[in-house]
Amino acid sequence: MSEARILSAIDRIEKALARIETQAALAGSSGQSGDLAAKHDALRNQVTASLAELDTLIEEMER
Repeated sequence: MSEARILSAIDRIEKALARIETQAALAGSSGQSGDLAAKHDALRNQVTASLAELDTLIEEMER
């Protein structure tokens, strides 16, 4: 995978996360349950782990 494609994928992931955060904030302000917040936190952790894996793969490709 080229560096441009990797950066593009990371950009799309970050934009998706921003949209999720916006929706979670809107849901939180409208009084929805804490279940959504828990799901959001789990998704955030999953995305963070995925980004860490991508960082590792990129570093290995650069060697």
